[in-house]
Amino acid sequence: MLSQQDMLEAERHGKQVRSIYVYEAPVRLWHWINALAMVVLAVTGYFIGKPLPTMPGEASDNFLMGYIRFAHFTAAYIFAVGLLGRIYWAFVGNHHAKQIFKLPITNPQWWSEVFFELRWYLFLEKTPKKYVGHNPMAQLMMFFFFTILAVGMVFTGFALYSEGAGLGSWSDMLFGWVIPVLGGSMQIHNLHRLGMWIMMTFALVHIYAAIREDIMSRQSLISTMISGWRMFKDYRFTLRWPRSA
Repeated sequence: MLSQQDMLEAERHGKQVRSIYVYEAPVRLWHWINALAMVVLAVTGYFIGKPLPTMPGEASDNFLMGYIRFAHFTAAYIFAVGLLGRIYWAFVGNHHAKQIFKLPITNPQWWSEVFFELRWYLFLEKTPKKYVGHNPMAQLMMFFFFTILAVGMVFTGFALYSEGAGLGSWSDMLFGWVIPVLGGSMQIHNLHRLGMWIMMTFALVHIYAAIREDIMSRQSLISTMISGWRMFKDYRFTLRWPRSA
């Protein structure tokens, strides 16, 4: 298996390459923990927004909604701490770790490849391009529908959490200002719930795209997020490297 430098050298001499190490262990660990946290947050958040209509027996004997809220808050802490850790790793990890936080929007060639990938996803292109990291379209979608949205979910979520924690709590001091700025508690609830639906829709599209690319682009995606190695199943296409801003 080759490093990126080895691959570049191999390409200069017209040699074929089979794999490259892309995603470091902290990125892969964060990915799967974050995915689990998102599922827990979505399921518990749905029931918090639309509580169960009735419970059998005496209310004092049932604490189901309490357990649901506890699971939601626990997953929220994991999600928020994981996001902070992921931001930190963008500074200390390899250049692939920076892709979902930085878009080369001033690069015309990058935009050209974004639209190429859009045509490829719409079945308007017959031959895909191979990328070592995220392709430009995936990078763009990850930036807006995960990175930006995740920050918004953390802010609105902990703003709502501060209402129960009370005045003077750490969440009130850090996020309490979000409530009046965005139009009040009910508006925050609506935005937070809308964010959940957008994020879950993006997650489904993300899963579909990963499976599709694994098959049609002849390069590994799902296994790459387990092993860290991007595998190329044939050499029909030109490799593309992430473009810097």
